Amino acid sequence: MTTSDADAQRWVRESVKDSGYGRTQYQRDRARVLHSAGFRRLATKTQVHTAGSDDFLRTRLTHSLEVAQISREMGLRLGCDPDVVDVAGLAHDLGHPPFGHNGEAALDVVAQPCGGFEGNAQTLRVLTRLEAKVAGAGLNLTRASLDATCKYPWQRAPGQRKFGVYADDLPVFEWLRRGAPDAVRCLEAQVMDWADDVAYSVHDVEDGIHGGYLDLRPLIESGDERDALCADVSAVYSDESPAALNSALVDLLSDGVVRAVAEYDGSYSAQIALKRMTSVLTGRFVASAVGATHSRYGSEPMRRYAADLIVPRTVRNQCALLKGMALRYVMRARTEDWYDRQRQILIELVEALSAGAPEHLDPLFAPMWKAAGDDAARLRVVIDQVASLTDHAALAWHRTLVAAES
Repeated sequence: MTTSDADAQRWVRESVKDSGYGRTQYQRDRARVLHSAGFRRLATKTQVHTAGSDDFLRTRLTHSLEVAQISREMGLRLGCDPDVVDVAGLAHDLGHPPFGHNGEAALDVVAQPCGGFEGNAQTLRVLTRLEAKVAGAGLNLTRASLDATCKYPWQRAPGQRKFGVYADDLPVFEWLRRGAPDAVRCLEAQVMDWADDVAYSVHDVEDGIHGGYLDLRPLIESGDERDALCADVSAVYSDESPAALNSALVDLLSDGVVRAVAEYDGSYSAQIALKRMTSVLTGRFVASAVGATHSRYGSEPMRRYAADLIVPRTVRNQCALLKGMALRYVMRARTEDWYDRQRQILIELVEALSAGAPEHLDPLFAPMWKAAGDDAARLRVVIDQVASLTDHAALAWHRTLVAAES
């Protein structure tokens, strides 16, 4: 199945641009994301650790580059257009606010009057409205590329935390989803989502071990510690029982490449062992999904809605366990006071900007605020402004607008 003319359409029609090198529409999409302001800002946005706290640790930018690389390789093996899955990997976190998921939770609270906040819905808003490329259309990406970035192709429902579109972005969402099955993700979005899980799980464990936050020895030596981790993962990341996860954890910890980093000391040889673990696990998780999908659907190229990505249960469980390690030993070990402070900073920034708008808004957002038709729309513009800030910019704005007046 190939991509169609409809897949290559853009929300706003553009004149044909011929560089003389025969670039495809999807190569143009990829270039637009790479050159966008939002993509550059990811360099100083938190992944797990506060951006800039350690030269080794990943930021949202390095994470996005890694997700794009994994997506592209996996997509190529399945027969997807490589640039479409690459775009999805590069763009998937453009909507994330300062301070990672902690900041996302804070903005969701303060944005309730205008429909809440969700990083993936914000990504769609950045791509189709906020980035300055084509008037009224953001980066004006193709339908296929936009659809590939949609992890959660539905509106918010009662009790549902994850969603992919705000109410006032429904027109472009309905356009990009034209012809797609309701609430079903295209194959490229599934590839990006699994690549994100793989990168997030494996690389956060790598960062945790290197930074001294995560020591595998207690897990290897203590059944009680393994039970506690599996209970955490079952509650947060998996529908599997703790017993089923425990079996997958024992297999994971018995792997030679994992055991080789249990005595990690930061030496050159230890860093080689750590990088080998990262490489082997990433390759295994990718190859398992590709192989299982080919087994289900055959070897012909697969694109768009021709297939679903099949991830074997064992591999999915091991990925969830790695995410659980980062949660239990890295994120929960951080100072709760600092997490509370991060949330307070963003909430106070929204309150200060709402009270002082449009004066303190960027020139990009001030006209949007003035054009907004009601309080909810004006609040959404303020949320857009705060979400666009880097970690460092959020702290600086807070010092100027809030702390200085306290």
